[in-house]
Amino acid sequence: MAHHKSCLKRLRQNEKRRLHNRYYAKTMRNYLRDLRKTTDKAEAQAMFPKLQKMLDKLAKQNIIHWKKAANLKSGAAKHISKLA
Repeated sequence: MAHHKSCLKRLRQNEKRRLHNRYYAKTMRNYLRDLRKTTDKAEAQAMFPKLQKMLDKLAKQNIIHWKKAANLKSGAAKHISKLA
């Protein structure tokens, strides 16, 4: 266990940040799941800009890797283009 005040504070900060990052990453995954579940092309196209914004923000904050964000955006765009 940490003995310095600064180490104890760092532990508290890391835990708080971990929970914050986990919440936003999970929110993004749920939204992506909902978009993939959608069968209506117009609805999926309406959801896509919000997904892009989420992914870009998470990548900018280093919650997810920027290449993972690019791959998820690409996959979502392919899914939307396949919808009838």
